[in-house]
Amino acid sequence: MIPIAESAGQWPLAHDSSAKPAITPLTAAQKLFLPLGVVLFDWLFWQKNSGVNLLVFTIFVVTVQLVQLLRHAAVRRSGYFWLMVGGSLFSGLMMAVYGSGAAALACMVSVLMLLGYVNQPHLKLVLYALLTAANNLAQAWLRVLRGLRAPHNTSAGVRWSWFYGRLFLVPLGILGTFHWLFALANPRYESLSSRVLALLGDWLARLLPDISFAHFLFFSLGFLVTAGVVVTVPVYYFADHESRFGEFIRRQRDQVASFSVRRPDFRWKTSRALDLRKEFIVAVAVFSLVNLLLLVLNAIDIHWLWFGFVPAPGFDLTQFVHEGTYVLIFSILLAMGIVLWFFRRNLNFYSSGLPWLRWGATVWVAQNAVLATSVGLRNYYYILHSGLAYKRIGVCFFLLLTFFGLVTVLLKIWQRRSAYSLIRLNSLATYVVMLLLAAGNWEVWIAEYNLQPRFRNIDIGFLLQMPGRTLPTLLARRAVLDQAPHLTAEDESGTTVPISAADAQVQLNIAAATWTAYYAAHTDWQSRTWADWRAYGRLSANAEPRRRSKF
Repeated sequence: MIPIAESAGQWPLAHDSSAKPAITPLTAAQKLFLPLGVVLFDWLFWQKNSGVNLLVFTIFVVTVQLVQLLRHAAVRRSGYFWLMVGGSLFSGLMMAVYGSGAAALACMVSVLMLLGYVNQPHLKLVLYALLTAANNLAQAWLRVLRGLRAPHNTSAGVRWSWFYGRLFLVPLGILGTFHWLFALANPRYESLSSRVLALLGDWLARLLPDISFAHFLFFSLGFLVTAGVVVTVPVYYFADHESRFGEFIRRQRDQVASFSVRRPDFRWKTSRALDLRKEFIVAVAVFSLVNLLLLVLNAIDIHWLWFGFVPAPGFDLTQFVHEGTYVLIFSILLAMGIVLWFFRRNLNFYSSGLPWLRWGATVWVAQNAVLATSVGLRNYYYILHSGLAYKRIGVCFFLLLTFFGLVTVLLKIWQRRSAYSLIRLNSLATYVVMLLLAAGNWEVWIAEYNLQPRFRNIDIGFLLQMPGRTLPTLLARRAVLDQAPHLTAEDESGTTVPISAADAQVQLNIAAATWTAYYAAHTDWQSRTWADWRAYGRLSANAEPRRRSKF
């Protein structure tokens, strides 16, 4: 629940996080949304894959927040809140359309950040919004249980049973958390505990035939999630911590630079000036030397990669791209970190040498942009000669974030922006990129690109491991498999081995028939997506002429 000051739209920037909030009863809206959300969660997700159900539950979450908290002025004025409302609905819609892992991740992150900004509308850092939402989820179910009261006009024994029953749920929840962690860490413990839980489930099934132990645990999970959605427990720690930061750097007259060494035989002002000058000399030396070194590397890459690059016979393009790309990306991130280090404090106000320092850092940032372009060309040549893959797409979007990050570094250099400002801007850019990834039908695009006659090697095993919505594309381009010089797939041990075109065709037919039968057998709409529905229609239409031809 929200304190009185907050309900009037006066959300404080600082708060005594050690004070224990008063336990207030649930409102009428919360009493309605809480059981409705638990039942809806169980109906949508129990023994279901993710699809339309994630969109429906996202709409429920957004509706709850709008009904309960939109009357508060701080929430209405929060641009981040509205951004997360749009991002949650958009990613949920993309989940219903494609059902990709990127869309599912974007949807869950968006909903969590939405809850974080509802809890503290003054937050700006998306990481702090995530942590605030996680903290709220960890406390909300306890707040609900503490707010429950035993029914009136009951005996003392009933009231004591009600009290100890609620008290027992806390250690039971902690026990379940540690059990889940230990099961992930130790496979033998996981195997043993699975057998024990199976025996317990069988016993409960005989005792209560209509209740499954696994279903009970899942129902409890639905209660935990819904409680975090419906009940807001104010979490002030991260908002208090963020309130200490500013968008721009301020001159610190009472502190010396990081290279300072205070000596008793120097006056304070003399020591501070000398220390700042030493840091300036070190920064100039770093920018000058590394700029010269980077100029040589960029000249080599421009001459070698930018114009007319053709891999020589026997040239290992995979090793060239993998090793070179990761090392160069690390060097770009290291360069950005060094710039942030030198421009973090009073060196931004060193008037006698600041113009030279800024231009040296700007040239370094520009050269890193050239280096990032060379990384992009390496990735492009790999895609051109070897096909698309998830990591290659990830590198493309990472380079977009890198270019954006270099622009924000320039803002820091010339506008004296703080590291907090850069983290805020780049976090928002990362979230936007996550939404862009959620909007892509990447598996189908990978299949369409990789199944081209110009590729000498096609990893058909990789393509067959993709979701079922790619099968119509694979079947439409199956003639390419007969023309490809080399086809590969993974065997049972995970080793990549060559296979014949006939075997590839057989595996493709089996995959199509298996997925079509699975889709037809599972008629629940919760797990459906538009892409899977469309793929099933195309596969069924293609299978009908083949059935007629047999007769």
